[in-house]
Amino acid sequence: MADIDIHNRTDRYVAAWNEPDAVRRRAAICELWSADAVHVLRPPREILQTGEGLGFDRLVLEGRGHHALEFRVTRAYEELVAPGTFVFRSRGNADRLHEVVQFNREMALRDGGEVAGVGLEILVLGPDGRIVSYYQSIEG
Repeated sequence: MADIDIHNRTDRYVAAWNEPDAVRRRAAICELWSADAVHVLRPPREILQTGEGLGFDRLVLEGRGHHALEFRVTRAYEELVAPGTFVFRSRGNADRLHEVVQFNREMALRDGGEVAGVGLEILVLGPDGRIVSYYQSIEG
């Protein structure tokens, strides 16, 4: 396993979600994630409740590879960051156990800094230190 600074790595991860330049955002994705990385998302509670109301007992969204990751990160940027409403930031609590890194990321109002939502991020790193899979759970 590559010897990495997990706080630097998680800061760069969060920075990709805030990156306004599409070329730099794509480069960050290629640098941070392996080519066939998988992203598994447990949606916010409201979406889970809607799914349960429709008879689904489990609702998980999954994407694979740089293209899917770029689409997901770009959509989040366009809908939440680009309008100037929110910014993503790490809570600075990254912890690593072998190849697994976990930390919390928050979405805060850009102007007031008030937290609008928190996510638990779990990254599984490959031997080269790039993300091979990550699991995201969004609350609020």
